[in-house]
Amino acid sequence: MDSTQCQRRTLMDYCPDIKVMDCTLRDGGLVNNFYFTDEFARDLYEANKKAGVDYMEFGYKASKELFDPKGFGKWKFCDEEDIRAIVGANDSPLKISVMADVGRCNYQQDILPAQDSVIDMVRVATYIHQIPAAVKMIGDCKEKGYEVTVNIMAVSKVNTDDLYAGLALLARSAADAIYLVDSFGSFYPEQITKLAQKYVEIANDSGKIVGMHAHNNQQLAFANTIEACRMGISLLDATVSGMGRGAGNCYMESLLSFLKNPKYDEVPIIRFVEKHILKLKEEGVVWGYDIPYLLTGILNSHPSTAIKFIKENRKDYCNFMQELLDVE
Repeated sequence: MDSTQCQRRTLMDYCPDIKVMDCTLRDGGLVNNFYFTDEFARDLYEANKKAGVDYMEFGYKASKELFDPKGFGKWKFCDEEDIRAIVGANDSPLKISVMADVGRCNYQQDILPAQDSVIDMVRVATYIHQIPAAVKMIGDCKEKGYEVTVNIMAVSKVNTDDLYAGLALLARSAADAIYLVDSFGSFYPEQITKLAQKYVEIANDSGKIVGMHAHNNQQLAFANTIEACRMGISLLDATVSGMGRGAGNCYMESLLSFLKNPKYDEVPIIRFVEKHILKLKEEGVVWGYDIPYLLTGILNSHPSTAIKFIKENRKDYCNFMQELLDVE
């Protein structure tokens, strides 16, 4: 991974250092327990290649001792043979990524040496209190030969002193990139500006780059992503039609059409939407902006309560808001 120093940009700049990560199978898999057909995964892989996307995240490296494989599709676990069945030897510029949660992945056993895998990047996901364990996990993956990034989740719930201490630890780790993550979709662009400035400052001092992963609870995922880009963040996450947990993520179609790099082409992604995403929605797979997600975003709450509200087909939004306030 290129660790070129992060620099501020204007939104109309041509920025060849920006890289795009497709998280559709991973974040989108949280919507349908990772039950995607092989045709869906293969067509998405081909669409990403044609669109010029830089990384494709296939899912999680979750422990089968903690999660019963009978209850999830294959991309919850990302076994090597399953990925190879889709990409072969992946003779293309598109790099393959997986996510591994601290405490939910038997990384020493389940993550192979990079020379034995078609995977290029491991994304370590951690909460602030798990960062010491994350540093060990990062080191293991780096020693195995992978590009490694780290996502600090639920940053909107972390106090400033703890966040800065955590970032300082990660700055000394072997990670190639540190992600700014808006897990609850609660941040506004002005807040992203300030946070990105701090992340980029630390990254520049430690020879790393910064990534951005946004959620769309307040319909700000795209706005926050391009604001992060303006502030020098260069690894940008998106999903096709925003498919992801709850309110979903930054729309890949929007991001590719916005970036001023001729290598990116949104048309293959839109063709994929026509073939696969519309069908998923017709089959009743639900994600995207809705008032319950807006409320959890406004109140900086985990979207699980909103997901439950929607599954119960409730429409009493004001009562739901009061329930959230009572919990707070």
